Amino acid sequence: MATSKWLVDDHDASVTQLWNKLDFDTSGIMLLIFTKASSHVPLKILSIEDGTVLKSFNHLLHRNKKVDFIEQFNEKLLVKQENENLQILDVRNSELKEVSRTEFMTPSAFIFLYENQLFLTFRNRTVAVWNFRGELVTSFEDHLLWHPDCNTNNIYITSDQDLIISYCKADSDDPLSEGNAGSINISNILTGKCLAKIKASNNFPMENECSCSSNFSSSSSIGGSRKRAHASASRIRSTVAEALEDITALFYDEERNEIYTGNRHGLVHVWSN
Repeated sequence: MATSKWLVDDHDASVTQLWNKLDFDTSGIMLLIFTKASSHVPLKILSIEDGTVLKSFNHLLHRNKKVDFIEQFNEKLLVKQENENLQILDVRNSELKEVSRTEFMTPSAFIFLYENQLFLTFRNRTVAVWNFRGELVTSFEDHLLWHPDCNTNNIYITSDQDLIISYCKADSDDPLSEGNAGSINISNILTGKCLAKIKASNNFPMENECSCSSNFSSSSSIGGSRKRAHASASRIRSTVAEALEDITALFYDEERNEIYTGNRHGLVHVWSN
């Protein structure tokens, strides 16, 4: 039976963010964001283990400006207000860095890379990698996301945090990727180089079988091998281009070196070497 270890009893607390990574102690920390005042936002950093307040402080804000986000990454606090610079605060020593609003615009989503001490931002189909000195580390040469507002269901980061695999817009010169067909792009996070791509035009012309109840493999630029399909009671025939249409979920099995995609029709495809 689950029991409560401790309770935050404060009616002014409006948002909580939990992180399991080490910071002030070995049990992890919690950032408690209180109701914003006119010129500041009260913040507390608590131990997840027992609720002990590790640090309590006010972060100054620009008056009458909407807070776009307050994000915590270990000892770093990222604060962005509408049409203002990004602020990166080190909560241990109160050191503050700012990134110009023209260089860093409010993203639609973040992914923190704990192993590399970096973070990914997603905005208007583009991906960028930043460090906590406020420096742009990577821009991607060929990784234009399919969804303009960043659907993270279609993005996978490998466990080594060196590769990003995403459902992307197909090349404009790809004759087989008209309509709703995209491509699956594999890029190096630290260099921005596109390492491989699954797209309709680099497959052999063939009839492909897919089923929500069977395994499906298709040739791709990862390995270039031909499709293999396993029989099932119910089959739906499609082309590779059709298999790249309207993808709604993406996953990479690192042990098997297979990419799984699901689409809006409820079909699952497995792309493998």
